[in-house]
Amino acid sequence: MAVESRFVVIRNGVEVETFMDKKAADEYDKMLDMADNLTEMFAKSSIELSEDMAEELSIYLAQNREDVLIALQAKKAKPTKPATKPAPKTAAKTTKASAEKKLAAVNDESLSEAS
Repeated sequence: MAVESRFVVIRNGVEVETFMDKKAADEYDKMLDMADNLTEMFAKSSIELSEDMAEELSIYLAQNREDVLIALQAKKAKPTKPATKPAPKTAAKTTKASAEKKLAAVNDESLSEAS
């Protein structure tokens, strides 16, 4: 018999979504909390939105909160990585140990030639 752990997000007594890991469930719940706060903010504003439109807009803004924060200049955009990798350096680092080995090999070669 297999045992599964599931994390269920419940809003107003209704199961909204089920997740297999707690982190994803917590993130989704947090997003819904932000959407609820945004819906309340729209209801208090002078902008006339239908309830469905306010809810849809609130969910969209909450789901895209990183982009919204960047647009509001509350957060800096992450720098994009270059598409190509820089060429590898051709000069190899010479360590003291490898330099000593090379010098010893040259000295051994010189001694064997002299004999």
